[in-house]
Amino acid sequence: MPRRQLHVTGAAEAPLRPALHDLRTRLDVPETFPAAVLADAERAAAAPRLPDEDATAVPFFTVDPPTSVDLDQAMHLSRRTGGGFRVRYAIADVAAYVTPSGPLDTEAHRRVTTLYFPDGKIPLHPAALSEGAASLLPDQTCPAVLWTIDLDADGRAERTDVRRALVRSRAKLDYDGVQRAIDAGTAEEPLALLADIGRLREQLEVERGGISLNVPEQEVTENDGRYELGFRAPLPADGWNAQISLLTGMAAAELMIASGTGILRTLPIAPDGAVGRLHHTAKALGIEWPHHVPYARLVRSLDPREPRHAAFLQECTTLLRGAGYTAFGGGGAATGEGVPELTTHAAVAAPYAHCTAPLRRLVDRYAAELCLAACAGVEPPQWALAALPVLPQEMAEGTRRANSVERSCVDIVEAALLKDRVGEVFDGVVVDVKEHEPTVGTVQLTDPAVVARIEAAASSGAGGLPLGERLRVRLTQADPGLAKVLFAPA
Repeated sequence: MPRRQLHVTGAAEAPLRPALHDLRTRLDVPETFPAAVLADAERAAAAPRLPDEDATAVPFFTVDPPTSVDLDQAMHLSRRTGGGFRVRYAIADVAAYVTPSGPLDTEAHRRVTTLYFPDGKIPLHPAALSEGAASLLPDQTCPAVLWTIDLDADGRAERTDVRRALVRSRAKLDYDGVQRAIDAGTAEEPLALLADIGRLREQLEVERGGISLNVPEQEVTENDGRYELGFRAPLPADGWNAQISLLTGMAAAELMIASGTGILRTLPIAPDGAVGRLHHTAKALGIEWPHHVPYARLVRSLDPREPRHAAFLQECTTLLRGAGYTAFGGGGAATGEGVPELTTHAAVAAPYAHCTAPLRRLVDRYAAELCLAACAGVEPPQWALAALPVLPQEMAEGTRRANSVERSCVDIVEAALLKDRVGEVFDGVVVDVKEHEPTVGTVQLTDPAVVARIEAAASSGAGGLPLGERLRVRLTQADPGLAKVLFAPA
């Protein structure tokens, strides 16, 4: 699922970096690992629990940003005799390294997820594992959870198998290189099939009413003391790669639902008010959205390379705020009896589970274990069952922390972008007004694409803010140190 990505370049002494350092301190982010955890990671890296099956003959490859070294997934794609496709998807087997209730496990439950800042990340696991022994780096033999999913000629899943195996990636590819090779027709079949299968899965997503947001990567560059905001628009290859992960997450959900024990990523349908707010944002950005056009159709019509569309797609992520984790089964009343009423994720438009990023997200290790047991027709290990009652709450707290980091980072970046423009007047639209405080709300600028707080002086006699209407606004505060941007009606 999409997250707002931010990267920052520029001089280390630029005011943005001290503000980000202060943010880490304020949120009590654990920047270093305890000595016992580091020692446990070194021990585990040297002696993982290895599976019996050997799949190292399969020429897997990874597709990630060029600088990534925490590689969760490797794939191999092929055609099936008689028609259709076979997807082999290897996921880093973190459970092969982590001893239940040991130092690594305890620390992972404290951190829950990797935290991303514009100038770096705070990892879930020590680098000896996440960027070393457990990462599916090229020419490194690793234990993995190996998914084999057979698709028909239309891309629909027909059969799923999941088991532990040794794998060996042959190549570390990046999105730009993959896109160039496919466009030029020089990609060998295992890679060329990524486009064929990706497009088929995207069409199936449209048919079932799902939505994949092509959220651009936001980049802030510092130039002569001023900040400039740009976007890296996702390529088609980004979307095709994401479809393989979505396919696996949907297969995982089906396995767990059929077994009666699992943990799903769920999202109810967004309330009308949330979609209504996006109508105001579209108006602010000059995007035509007739009322008869469904949200999903509008999103698919947007070009993330267009700055106005990019800003709108960023705001669309607000519809994902109701997502959560739902555990069930396991023989304990705390997880609920039987399969829950809500099993679907509204954006996926199907049951879905997080299971493809265990180096960066705690829940994926448990989902993989439950799927392995379901596929083998055996009981899951006790350590996995014991965690089910508390795992949704742990993930909720970890997600809240990650969201707080994200929101604060965006505020800091926007304040840095505008810090030299206090007093200037901008064109914007009021996209939100507090119900019981109509002089306070949120304004979306037309240029630059910034969303920030606006406050009208109660003594001005102007009444409440004009929701959904264009407004000239003056920047009254932009302080990276306080992570605060504030406007007032001009």
